[in-house]
Amino acid sequence: MSPKQKILIQTIITILIIVIGVAGFTKLKAGKKGIERQKPEVPLPMVRTVSVNTGPMQITITGQGSAKPVQEIQLVPQVNGKIVEVGSSLVNGGMFRKGDRLLSIEPVDYEISVTLAEARVKEAESLFKLAQEESAAAGDEWKQHNPNEEPPPLVVKEPQLAAARSMLEAERSNLKEARLNLERTRLTAPFNGRVVSENVDIGQYVSPGQSLATLQSTDASEIVIPLEDEDLFWFDVPGFTTDSATGAAAEVKAVVAGKKVRWPGQVVRSEGRINELTRMHNVVVQVEKPYASLPPLAAGQFVEIDIYGRTLDQATVIPRSAMRENQSVWVVNPEENRLYFRKVKVARSNHDGIVIEDGLSDNEIVVISSLKAVSDGMQVRFVENTGGDS
Repeated sequence: MSPKQKILIQTIITILIIVIGVAGFTKLKAGKKGIERQKPEVPLPMVRTVSVNTGPMQITITGQGSAKPVQEIQLVPQVNGKIVEVGSSLVNGGMFRKGDRLLSIEPVDYEISVTLAEARVKEAESLFKLAQEESAAAGDEWKQHNPNEEPPPLVVKEPQLAAARSMLEAERSNLKEARLNLERTRLTAPFNGRVVSENVDIGQYVSPGQSLATLQSTDASEIVIPLEDEDLFWFDVPGFTTDSATGAAAEVKAVVAGKKVRWPGQVVRSEGRINELTRMHNVVVQVEKPYASLPPLAAGQFVEIDIYGRTLDQATVIPRSAMRENQSVWVVNPEENRLYFRKVKVARSNHDGIVIEDGLSDNEIVVISSLKAVSDGMQVRFVENTGGDS
């Protein structure tokens, strides 16, 4: 076969391949269906929710403060003299009971004064008795000579009798004072307590009014808590929110020596005025026998306090993020997957969230996330929140 024939055959084959390809492509294109336009589905907005549980709830008011004793006094002598005895409890931090002798002043001079005062009383009693007898004798003599007349005061020596009586009363008062001064040489504890500081020792000469020690009572401690006016609505403060002498119960908490300790307390009063700078009320909580357990509630200890107030019949706590404007929340109906606006009654807020006393039922689903656009009754998807409020 000649070269020309070969070229002709190859050309024919190439043209056939092209024609077959074009025909096939045209057939495929003719059989392809056109793409129909479809409207994309708009996804429902997603919200995070929590389920609420309603039931009786006691309102608890929290506060902080420092413990202080109900009594703190300076131990001062009422007589002068040399210290001859100091009790073993009269040391810094020492504990004592009511009536314990804390120290003694040398009593010799005061014992002598009592003895001299007793002698003067005896003498005054003798003079008074003599004046009585002289007055009676003068009266009898007058009646013998003037049986129908009362004797004049001077005749029966009434001025002398009155002077003797006054002298006797004065000497008896002097004796009472001498005995009282002798008693004052022994300084005893006026209450159960502890010594905060002392600056006295045996042999020291002391004078009336000189401060020898600082004593604090251990019978009870008080904590002053500043609270807002609206907080006082929820619990009883004797003499301020109630006529009752019994205030609300409380619990005092602190960490002492690495140990969490609790003491029962009670609201006893308000200090009766509002702080002009903070506009807060100072409420006083008292703890009985703060040193009865170890570790004790020592003076100056910083504590946290829970005051137990009134109980709401049907209440619940929702996260702060669930609260909307105008005291409303968003509630999801799980059967309809729809979001609804709900008005609620807020009791107060606390460290756990917002306390709702009316408007929500048990097991209702409340939205805690936000939406840019929201309407009453809109459809939503919801997921139960498991990570707490955020």
